[in-house]
Amino acid sequence: MKKNKPRVAIQGIRASFHEEAAFKYFGENIQTIECNSFKQTFDALENNEADYVVMAIENSIAGSILPNYSLLLNYNFPVIGEIYLPIQLHLMALPGVAFEQVKYVTSHPIAIRQCIDFFDEYPHLKIVESSDTAACAKRIHDEKLTDTVAIANTLAAKLYGLDILERRVESNKKNFTRFLILTAHDNVEKTIANKASLCFQVSNQVGALAKVLNIFANQGVNMSKIQSMPVLGKRNEYNFYVDVEWEETKQYDTAVKQILKYTHNFNILGEYKRHEEDINTEKPLNIAPEKPERKYIKIKKLAK
Repeated sequence: MKKNKPRVAIQGIRASFHEEAAFKYFGENIQTIECNSFKQTFDALENNEADYVVMAIENSIAGSILPNYSLLLNYNFPVIGEIYLPIQLHLMALPGVAFEQVKYVTSHPIAIRQCIDFFDEYPHLKIVESSDTAACAKRIHDEKLTDTVAIANTLAAKLYGLDILERRVESNKKNFTRFLILTAHDNVEKTIANKASLCFQVSNQVGALAKVLNIFANQGVNMSKIQSMPVLGKRNEYNFYVDVEWEETKQYDTAVKQILKYTHNFNILGEYKRHEEDINTEKPLNIAPEKPERKYIKIKKLAK
């Protein structure tokens, strides 16, 4: 029987970007299962403590999250979907706190690196790294910190009752994270797929991988992602994680049948409907626009 309120396991706590991705995919009528690590999300699914897992797999700035590829293969739960989430970072504090009072700023290390231009403007701020953006906002709320601001999303500000002092402090406004949606095998519903995540190995011979890639090309199957990971304990052997897309199912089926001749340990990690939203909504310009001047909080900068 299908549950009315799906249980979704995420790495982190409520109001994190993982929960925001879960809301975007499932809607807000879900039960969020908070986990301390990505491995714990898979354990929750394996132990029937969750119905789905939402897991970040790559970021447009930070790149692939390599340990998560190993989880995909080790647990063998099917990928049933994906979602791309724009990463928008805001500066937030307890209500009534003025920026002049702030001495510390706390967030996840990757989020901090994505706001380097902001920190260059205010070098007096001391940076405190944490494991989760939402957890930083929660800490400010719980400990009533008046000298600290967090960098997190609007969900965190709303849930933990913080005021946003400055919006969009990230340096790159086209930063996206891709999340995968996974579930147990008996929970998979039939859908018209046009994307698949595959994993395979090829022999250590000249042109072995090229033969596989040429098959995709010849069948009109677009390879949108390739990631290699060493096979543990085996020299010069690699798992290749590949995402492919197609317009007609016959193209994909034919390609898979052909590449089986040139691969071993072939796994279909998931067949699903690709995320269709256009993440690049800006129209290209004929001339390069001037770089806009950054305007942050107006404050008399403190001496170093």
